[in-house]
Amino acid sequence: MDQQAPQEFILEAFADPPSVRDVVKGILHTIFFHRFFPSVAPRSREVLDITLPYVADAELDTMIERRVDELAQQLDAERINNNNNNNNLAKKAVGGSRGAGGAAGLGIGGVGGGGGGGGDGRGTITVQFFEKKRRKAWYGGRDEEVCWESWTVKVTVAEPRTESERAKVRAAMAQTLTATVMKLVTCVNSHKDHIPPITTSEANPFPYQIHVSPSSGGGGAGGGAGDAATPDAAAQARTGWTTRMGIY
Repeated sequence: MDQQAPQEFILEAFADPPSVRDVVKGILHTIFFHRFFPSVAPRSREVLDITLPYVADAELDTMIERRVDELAQQLDAERINNNNNNNNLAKKAVGGSRGAGGAAGLGIGGVGGGGGGGGDGRGTITVQFFEKKRRKAWYGGRDEEVCWESWTVKVTVAEPRTESERAKVRAAMAQTLTATVMKLVTCVNSHKDHIPPITTSEANPFPYQIHVSPSSGGGGAGGGAGDAATPDAAAQARTGWTTRMGIY
């Protein structure tokens, strides 16, 4: 009998560098609040003035802290790489414009000027829940863990450079977090049939894992910008999310 594919949900997170840890941890704790079966006292924490549930379990909290730190370090490295790529593009644009109208070269795609999204970074963190199933074999049986649900959080970090950008980023952070939490709650309430029955007396019947996806070399920002044929293409590649949010 074919194994049923796990139920998959995709969420988005948007933050500036100082807030990314709190935003991602808030989303992860909200996921576990709805999927963590051991008995814990309900608690809450404020993230961007939004009250979110918090699961006060030492082992879970330690894992979340470690994975979020790993993600944040990856995003920091990507932002630095993107900044370097953007600075190189700006120098090339300025050099190419000499003798052909310097002002035009400085204005290409916002490179070197108003491209506030030059320090953007993107990453992905995934939470998976498993059930233990007994696999039968002629020489005996053994337990295996089968994933029944997966939550993928796509994280975008934007580094504002002006007070105007900072205000827009702050508003977009709260707006995105609110929308993400509402989507999460809707998913939890609308999709219940895939949850397996509890067949064990263990405190936590459904083991979980948290993974940080390896960096893709800049995703839609660093890698795309570095390989773009023109500064215009580079600027478009790295500002897709922030343009949609009306920030840059």
